[in-house]
Amino acid sequence: MSSSEQLKQILEQKLPTSAVNYAVELWEKEPFTFKTTATRKSKLGDFRYRRDRPIQTITINADLNPYQFLLTYIHEVAHLHAFVKFGIDIAPHGNQWKSTFQQLMAPMLSSSFFPIDLLIPLRKHMKNPKASSAADLFLMKEMSKYDERGINQDVIFLSDLKPGNRFLLSGREFEKGETRRTRVLCEEVKSGKKFLIAQLAKVKLIA
Repeated sequence: MSSSEQLKQILEQKLPTSAVNYAVELWEKEPFTFKTTATRKSKLGDFRYRRDRPIQTITINADLNPYQFLLTYIHEVAHLHAFVKFGIDIAPHGNQWKSTFQQLMAPMLSSSFFPIDLLIPLRKHMKNPKASSAADLFLMKEMSKYDERGINQDVIFLSDLKPGNRFLLSGREFEKGETRRTRVLCEEVKSGKKFLIAQLAKVKLIA
């Protein structure tokens, strides 16, 4: 089995069916090693250009829903294409990457690939894409509607709680305080220590 066929088999399990061929075509233009990984709280995907490697590596969290997986896949592929086109000294999320990401995403911004309710926040996001789609609160909330629903139906975003609400995160109890841009100042109940927690953190409401 060829490398492109192996990649296609993986992507058929992860992406919207309509997007698989396009995703493979991007690989064929600039091949890379592709891996899925366990959940990483700090990132959805990863690409790092290594000078000593002729073939670069892209990794994506395996538990992403198909639409988040597709967006993350093209986000990471855009890094590779930008480095190849503009050189390895460009800023990782600078204008060269942004323009490349926008170009690669353009064919995907239709209802053939994303549900209509995702296209509004997605098109807005792509006008000036951020270093991580996870930093776009509106987009991430809409994307989360398509996550696989498990037993934790009562898990919600920290941004949806009111100041003073208590919640559980990683088994620790916190009280929500004031919001500071993309993060919220929260106090751990047991220790009294304060932490800045991302608005998009998924938490369990206590009271």
